[in-house]
Amino acid sequence: MREAAFVKQNKNKWNKFESVIQNNINIPPEELSSLYLEVTDHLSYAQTFYPNSNTLNYLNNLSARAHQKIYKSKPESRNRLVSFFTKEFPLEFYHYQKQLLIAFLCFVLFAIVGWHSASTDQSFVRIIMGDAYVNMTLENIKNNDPMKVYKEMGEMNMFLGITVNNIKVGLFAYVLGIFFGIGTIFITMKNAVMLGSFQYFFYEKGLLWESVRTIWIHGTIEISVIIVAASAGLILGKGILFPGTYSRMESFVNGVKAGLKVVLSTVPLFIVAGFLEGFITRHTEMPDVIAVLIISLSLAFILFYYVYYPIHLHKLKNKHA
Repeated sequence: MREAAFVKQNKNKWNKFESVIQNNINIPPEELSSLYLEVTDHLSYAQTFYPNSNTLNYLNNLSARAHQKIYKSKPESRNRLVSFFTKEFPLEFYHYQKQLLIAFLCFVLFAIVGWHSASTDQSFVRIIMGDAYVNMTLENIKNNDPMKVYKEMGEMNMFLGITVNNIKVGLFAYVLGIFFGIGTIFITMKNAVMLGSFQYFFYEKGLLWESVRTIWIHGTIEISVIIVAASAGLILGKGILFPGTYSRMESFVNGVKAGLKVVLSTVPLFIVAGFLEGFITRHTEMPDVIAVLIISLSLAFILFYYVYYPIHLHKLKNKHA
């Protein structure tokens, strides 16, 4: 679309929004927030198609002036937490699908590296997993209970320990994005290589299906939200490296806020993954159909919430704009 046509199509909305900001006009907070989201969408569009234009400068200034008014005037609803997870976050996460894709591709790549390394070097799994863990697993395999590791700790202790550890991994993946995203890539690599080598270890022993149908009961959500947390680190890194029309400090602060929202969205899912690992995964005697059902439902939810739903909300908002 030509810049002139873009301006003509949207200038009435911008004028209305600017009038509200300048004249301190009271309108419903929901309407104010909706106008603000439209302006930020238009700003993103202008950054892509009209760089260094007067339109971009105008929209950048307008959105910056509006930010404080919105967050001062919008009252906190008793359903604020529900609104965050069902509307605010998914709508914002639409803009970070690229970072999610990069995090996913990096994880897959490094998992393949882990698998290949384990297949070409017999000592690699021991280097990654540790001798004690490998020896214990070999003993469990010898005793016809290869997944015994998930049964040795009490349910509640395992649930709490795994949940806390996974949240820490997610936070590290986000915070280390401050090193231009490189720290996030390192955390992604570490976890992916471990997973790839671990799965090859069971494949080599003829137990790939046994490991998949057990580990991925909790691992589908656990690994997925680690990838999501990695996307938060990449968002933070992008804010530092590519400030666009913002100052580098403003872009950094925006990246911190956006990434933090992504990490917060993973906390309930890390809890669910911890619950599954602590209370469900240990039941290796369950029929395959139940294990596959849990894995399938988990994957379907992840794809719905982090991919389909943000895109759906964005299209819905534009349709009613």
